[in-house]
Amino acid sequence: MSNDEATIVENSEQACHDEAAAAGLELLLPRDVPLGGPRAMPVQRVLPNKHRHFIGAWCFADAFGPTSLVGRPGMDVPPHPHTGLQTWSWLVDGAIEHRDSAGFSHTVRPGGLNIMTSGRGISHSEYSTADTEVLHGVQLWTVLPSGERDRDPWFDGLDSVPTVELAPGVTASVFVGEHAGASSQVGAYTPLLGVELRMRGGSEAQLELQAGFEHGVLALTDGIAVEDVPAGRGSMAYAAPGREAVIVSAAQDAVAILIGGEPFAEEVVMFWNFIGTDHDEVSAARDEWMRERDSGADARPRFGTVVDDVNPPLAAPRLPTAQLLPRGRAKRRGA
Repeated sequence: MSNDEATIVENSEQACHDEAAAAGLELLLPRDVPLGGPRAMPVQRVLPNKHRHFIGAWCFADAFGPTSLVGRPGMDVPPHPHTGLQTWSWLVDGAIEHRDSAGFSHTVRPGGLNIMTSGRGISHSEYSTADTEVLHGVQLWTVLPSGERDRDPWFDGLDSVPTVELAPGVTASVFVGEHAGASSQVGAYTPLLGVELRMRGGSEAQLELQAGFEHGVLALTDGIAVEDVPAGRGSMAYAAPGREAVIVSAAQDAVAILIGGEPFAEEVVMFWNFIGTDHDEVSAARDEWMRERDSGADARPRFGTVVDDVNPPLAAPRLPTAQLLPRGRAKRRGA
């Protein structure tokens, strides 16, 4: 873009931040990134963000779609590793097949949930199914606390979660934690909240927030506003601990995700799909993945081999030459 166009964008973003601040919120804007291998699908990544690293233990949020897959690739992510986290896959439209090196496979569809606990190390793959015409959803990650990062890897696939009506035209599907009397029994390792909001055009709902939690409302479609602050598709309105409620409204049929959690007290180093305590731990995990990737399927003691997936595992990106710095508590704009 030209310099004049860049100035317009910067001024517009500043106005959005100022409007959110006046409502006692912080507006996080996404960036477009490719997901996967050679046939990468674009996603909107709002966490981690240059203004904020975590919301509770939520450390990563990729919104994708709605994207028509007619005549174009969908989600195509060959085997790749994870350490020190849980992944949460939630769909609005379409279907994604998960396979992993712990021997699990599950196809997630709207209303269901895939949760993978990587622990000390796991590899998995994700592909949109052949019958998926439109793909739309979100993938979220949570950091495992240090005492849980060496646990055995595990996977849970759910076909449904508790749903409750919040207001006329507004339903909430609770996939982790408790909200409005609905409670999920999904296992998490820190206090968390995760809720899908489906809203008819013209509807609004007051969301009661949990004391001691920080929260974020992530717009998966256009038309969402939080406290009358427009939140474009892929953006997130953040509410700090101590806030008791926010009002979410929809100018058109819309979908949003409410996440929350107790502020995560630990510092971690994140690089690609690895989470560890420091640079050396993450570097060692990266090197071990590359050694195992180049070994035979029976010589991968840490990350294993993804069940029934013949595609070659992805290579890890090179580490930067500088020391990786830990990500700590909330980083605010201007800090």
